[in-house]
Order: sequence, then C-alpha cells, then structure tokens
Amino acid sequence: NSKLSDKKSKTTNDESAYDLIMKDKERLLSFSEPTRFIFSHSALREGWDNPNVFQICTLKQSSADIRKRQEVGRGLRLCVNQDGVRMDENTLSPSEIHNVNLLTVVASESYDTFARELQSEIAEAVKNRPNKVNLELFKDKFGKQADKIYENLVRNSYVEDGKLTEKYFTDKEKGVIELPPEITEKQEEIIKILDTVYNPEKMLPENGRDTIPVNLRKDKFDSKAFKELWSKINAKSFYTVKFDDNELIENSVRSINENLHITGIYYKTDTGIQAEEISKEDLSAGTAFKKKTAKNSSQHYLSASTSVTYDLIDKLVKSTGLTRNVIFRILSSLGKETLKMFTFNPEEFIIKVTQLIKSEISTAIVEHISYNKLTSTYDDTIFTSPEIKKGKRSNSVQSERSIYDYVVCDSKTEMDFASALEQHIDEVEVYVKLPRGFYINTPIEKYNPDWAIAFYEGKVKHIYFIAETKGTMDSLQLKKIEEAKAHCAKEHFKAITDGNVKYSVVSNYKELFEIVSK
Repeated sequence: NSKLSDKKSKTTNDESAYDLIMKDKERLLSFSEPTRFIFSHSALREGWDNPNVFQICTLKQSSADIRKRQEVGRGLRLCVNQDGVRMDENTLSPSEIHNVNLLTVVASESYDTFARELQSEIAEAVKNRPNKVNLELFKDKFGKQADKIYENLVRNSYVEDGKLTEKYFTDKEKGVIELPPEITEKQEEIIKILDTVYNPEKMLPENGRDTIPVNLRKDKFDSKAFKELWSKINAKSFYTVKFDDNELIENSVRSINENLHITGIYYKTDTGIQAEEISKEDLSAGTAFKKKTAKNSSQHYLSASTSVTYDLIDKLVKSTGLTRNVIFRILSSLGKETLKMFTFNPEEFIIKVTQLIKSEISTAIVEHISYNKLTSTYDDTIFTSPEIKKGKRSNSVQSERSIYDYVVCDSKTEMDFASALEQHIDEVEVYVKLPRGFYINTPIEKYNPDWAIAFYEGKVKHIYFIAETKGTMDSLQLKKIEEAKAHCAKEHFKAITDGNVKYSVVSNYKELFEIVSK
C-alpha cells in the first residue's frame, strides 16, 4: 500500500507540474510563484514561448544539423516585467537594457567552437537581406529623393560597385556621415536602411568564407581512362581470418598492462560575452564574442560518476569486433591497478584499450588474412554524393587532371601529392581522391584508400595504381594498425584485379613513379 501511495503521490506531483507549466504559465512566471524550473532543449525549439530565458546550458553535444540559432534565439528575446511590458528602449536606458536582457549560455563544446558556429548561423540568417546598395533600395522610403541620396553616397565614396566602403563605416563610427542639408534630417533613416545591407560572403566567419564549390568534370569522369580504372577497382570483397584466441588474449593483456596510461579528468572553463555592438567585420573575423577568462583546474582531478553506467564489455565488443567471451577474458586477466584506471576516465580507458587490442589484432591479421572477390560492385554515384560538392579553399588544389575541378585534401602531404599529379601532365592521365563511400572491409575497421590513378599507356609499367599517402603515426600501436590496413588493401586489390592494379603506401610522387616504373 505504501508503494502504491508513493507512486500515486509522485504521479499527482507530475500532473500538477505539467498543468503549471503548460496551462498556467502566467502564474509560473510571476514573482510570487516560488517554483523554480529547468526546461529541456526541446522546449527551446518550438511549442513553448518564454521571453524570460536568462540561462541556457547545453548538456549534450550538438550535431552539425542542429540549429543553435533557434535554441539560443529563445533566450535572446527582450524580457518582460511582472506587468508583461517589454524591457526595451521605451522602458529602460540603453545601459539598463543590456544589463537586464543578458543571456548566459553554458556550452558543452569548446567556447571557441560554439561561438564560431553561432556566428555562422547568424550570418546564414541574414544572407537573404539586400546585398547591394542601389537606387531601388531607397525608392520605397524616399520616393523622388532616392536619386539624390544614392548619388551623394557614391560621390562621397560611401558606395562602390554596389558595396559599402570602409570610408562609410569609419565616418559612421565617428558620426560624420556627409549628406546634403536637405536630407541630413533623414540621416538616421538612411543609416537604418544601409544597416540592412550585407555581403553574404563577407558576413561568414573565416572558415565559412573559405568554402568553395567542388564540381564534377564530366570530360574526365566520362573518359575512357577513368572508366577503365573504375571498372578494375569497383568490385567488393570478403575476407577470412583465423587466429588463435588464446594467443590474442595473452598478447592483449600483456600490452594493456605494460602500455596503458590514463590521465585523470579535470575541467577547464572558458568564459566569454557577446560584444554590445557587432559589425560585419566582427562576424567575418569570428570576434563578436570576447573571451573573458580561462581557468585550468588541473590540480583537482575528478573520479567517474557512480551514477553513470557503462557496459564496458559491450563497448569494447563494438569497437574491436571481438566476441564478448574474448573481451571478458582479456578484462578479467588485467592487473588490479590497470583495471582501476577505468575509474579515472572511462571514455579514455575504452579508447586506449581498444587501440591496444586492435594493435594486437593487426599483428595477427598480417599472417592469417585472405580476400576473395564478390560479384557486387560500388556504383559510380559515390562520386556525386552531396558531401563532395564543397570544400575549403585553404586545403584544396585546383585540378585539370582529376575528375573534380578542385581536389579537397586532408593534409599538407596530400596537397603536395595532388599538386605533383597535376604537374606531371605527360605521365598522369586521370586521377581521383577516393570518396569516403569507397572502402575496404578489414577486421580492424573500414579502410578508405586515398588515391586512384591512371597513367598514360607506355609511360609506366603499371598503368593503374591505388596510392595511400603516408601520415604521421603518433605511436607504435597506430603504426602497426596502419600497416595492417595497408596489408589488407594490398590483398584486396590483388584478389579483385588478379594483380593488374598496383597498391602501395608512398610519401610523394617521386616514390610513386619509381614503383610504377619497375
């Protein structure tokens, strides 16, 4: 009976709380109501409008498609007092408005990332505003005087090629905009109109302005050389690998006990505030938010919360591909001090143990794996997926020999390699940076090779080539894993092409050419 009574009481409280929030919002928001409350992120998206939001705490990492502007925008509304009156310029002085209408955002991401992405959202929101200063901009408001206003702006070098100049922003800041006497009294209205004009490209932060479109070059994509290259490498495969579980368990336990080191959790707090006045230059530079403090609390290490439950075995099963029995035997054989490190930082423990186990798997793979060709193939639509249609100018190489007009690279090594492919026009006929949708299954993880290249016939011994450009290995374990993936790739291409396509890991074009020429 007591349990039933407790449950009923809890349900009643839930119902009354719901009624207070959804049906009696005025009482909830009144100063006389003692109830304090926290709303989830869904309430900040739609269906519940509260002008008096002063703190937002993002408890979960936001993915790229979540509109931060929509969430934060709920807190950017001008608040109201107990009489429902907006706290704006009709009620408060400018300084009081900023002090009262203050939103604090506690971001789960790094402050810099959050602030930059938010500015990108703001820039996206205003991109459809007028982006040119022309005569039509003033006609609705000023009629016949529009000609005189526009001519004056051009004559005083405030407008050039339809864009506001730096001279305009400098004079505006100084309060010395030069206008004819007969329209000087309309200066405030003119400035308000000009303030709506934005250059969408300049409005974006640096990382946004860096974006370029990537287009498929139909002549290269439809060329005989690329079609032949693609027909040779588009087959899928399956692998078989057999190794001794006991040997893998023994080697994994030894490696984890000897090499695992977990750092404790500490927290770092960055605090920043949006500037009172924001210009388009601030948004362009990503400086509309100013960092105030940065405190490192590294001397206070935290233990993992006992309220958070981890299925450690399940996590390691999913990340390594091994059976629950094998993972259980590895964990139960670890030293007591090694296993205790899990409490220091569970996430880091899982990542590093996974890496060490995969390193031991990779050693076994090289000796025991074999590949066989399947009848199924990759479709060439992977070269036209939406994710390929844009990239960053700063890490792209303009191309004449690739199937795209720009080759988007992941590192300086790749950029140098792509540039070399472009320069050797007498040897390289066509090439492509393989999209992420093209991969080889391996026991470690899916592996996406870097490059597919077709050389001119007669110039080299091996016309068709798959290349992996070397990256920096942070540790011996990572190096072993990368070497195992390369071994898998070599066996895969050997199986699907009968040795007609060469695969190798290279550092630069010179090394590549030496291999294909032998």
